Amino acid sequence: MELFSPSAEGNGYKREEKQIGENMEVSVVIPNFNGIAFLDSVLGSLEGQTLKSFEVILVDNGSSDGSSSFVTANYPWVHIIELPENFGFCRAVNEGIKAAKAPYVLLLNNDTEVREDFVEQMLLAIKRHKKAFSCAARMVQYHDRDKIDDAGNYYCALGWSYARGKGRDMALYQKEEKIFSSCGGAAIYRKNVIEQIGYFDEEHFAYLEDTDIGYRARIYGYENWYAPEAIVYHVGSGTSGSRYNQFKTRYSSRNNVYLIYKNMPLLQIILNFPFLAAGFLIKFLFFATKGMGKEYLAGIKNGFSISRKHKKVPFSLKHLPFYCQIQLELWVNMLRRLRA
Repeated sequence: MELFSPSAEGNGYKREEKQIGENMEVSVVIPNFNGIAFLDSVLGSLEGQTLKSFEVILVDNGSSDGSSSFVTANYPWVHIIELPENFGFCRAVNEGIKAAKAPYVLLLNNDTEVREDFVEQMLLAIKRHKKAFSCAARMVQYHDRDKIDDAGNYYCALGWSYARGKGRDMALYQKEEKIFSSCGGAAIYRKNVIEQIGYFDEEHFAYLEDTDIGYRARIYGYENWYAPEAIVYHVGSGTSGSRYNQFKTRYSSRNNVYLIYKNMPLLQIILNFPFLAAGFLIKFLFFATKGMGKEYLAGIKNGFSISRKHKKVPFSLKHLPFYCQIQLELWVNMLRRLRA
């Protein structure tokens, strides 16, 4: 089977006389739902990459805006997986990961634009760290390219997952370092580790799914890193709409309850309960001021409901040192957040 690699030459692709698997190390997976307005930017920026041998898989979540036809006509080197309806981010990326032929899977939001060495820098970063499950790119705000959108994710004892550096000067985030988890909007993962610990949890549908899988990897002793040399410009809310809306509010609170239930042993939940209760109360008051308090509470109720139907990450004594390390980070990250 021949490999088609993106290229800025000719009609947008060139034929490589190589077999897939010989030296292709990266599969880029782009989930899409009615994102035709963004696809030219993200796919166009992938054409001229310094790393030539990689595949691009676009997973379309039942779009009605002609996204698949647009990609077929303008970017024939992209492999398209079409789903019959919108199954959510997790199902889409899982389908892409399963179809990926490379050992490293790079997830990329549809509302992005990447620098020409982006794929190469992501690959170099994860290969530098043998225990890395994932590496997160330096995500920069699309419309204000001096400001960070996400420099890796933190999770804290208040039950909050938050983007490191959001809104701050991008020049402040040039150091490669460990993070709690990677933002799934622009991150590279080891496929064999995903197969070991489990795929993205499709119960999440969207929101906190990247924190969940990053947390799970940490329990198993893997690391997540921030890769500042890999730069991507992110529009934000390209599929779901505004930063705060009823859909996001309900799913965020729902998934947060589920994430805690799944990943924390009972003793750890008890240990963190005062902080978690305070965190949920603060969030409720915040969303109540925006007229979405009922949606937030409905999400919490739904989170408890789905938690009863699913299994927790199996506890093992051999993972105890990793649980202790995670707990320390939860406290440290809480202090970081309160000082911000």
